[in-house]
Amino acid sequence: MAFLSSVLEGLLQSLRKLGAATLFLGEILRRCPAALARPRLVSRQISDSGVLSLVIIMTSGFFVGMVIGLQLYDTLSRLGQENILGAGVALTLLKELGPVVTALLFAGRAGTALASEIGLMGATDQLSAMEVMAVDPIQRVVVPRFLGGLISLPLLTAVFSTVGILGAWFIGVYIKGVDNGQFWSQMQVFVKSADIWEGVWKSIAFGVTASLIAVFEGYHTPPTAEGVGMATTRTVVTTSIVVLILDYLITAYLL
Repeated sequence: MAFLSSVLEGLLQSLRKLGAATLFLGEILRRCPAALARPRLVSRQISDSGVLSLVIIMTSGFFVGMVIGLQLYDTLSRLGQENILGAGVALTLLKELGPVVTALLFAGRAGTALASEIGLMGATDQLSAMEVMAVDPIQRVVVPRFLGGLISLPLLTAVFSTVGILGAWFIGVYIKGVDNGQFWSQMQVFVKSADIWEGVWKSIAFGVTASLIAVFEGYHTPPTAEGVGMATTRTVVTTSIVVLILDYLITAYLL
């Protein structure tokens, strides 16, 4: 009985947080036009969230691509279909692994930075000081960071998928001896525009999700050192779970 009560309480708490995050998203969207009038703030956040994440995205993408190339080559060689390695790698990265892995890496690097930065601003009374000076902290602090993450994630996904394909190409062509022309030609034959758009829609949805969770947790965290630490932890955990759930829902809808 106690177990069922704790499960029900956890479910109700999750629903309350979902409702609060939805209302917070509405507040952010309502202030977006005013924030876009100051593009310098948004471009700075794109640099902080996107450009500073390029190293981990490119490194991870290259090695993920090499692993996929090795695994797919091993599988396809048993079927005598090594020539479609390029198509298999491209479809795997563009439709699935590219958006998902990029979102998880984004949550671990940029998401935690956003949550901790906003949380520390609350803990040091900077947000309260803005309110005293009649400056809207959501418009001045939260919205540019949300837009920066939203814009950065699809771009990082494109970089991840491109570098991943190059990693698989290096393994397939130079290590395993797959014909270079077949690698690229089979990719052109099998990869359709709908496959690319599936990855784009996923990356946009994940960008909204990861950015919203990060700024929501940072803005609503208790103004203490422990609260900031918990906010960063909740950002990674919640984003990872929600991204995987959304990935299934979007995939089931588009197929």
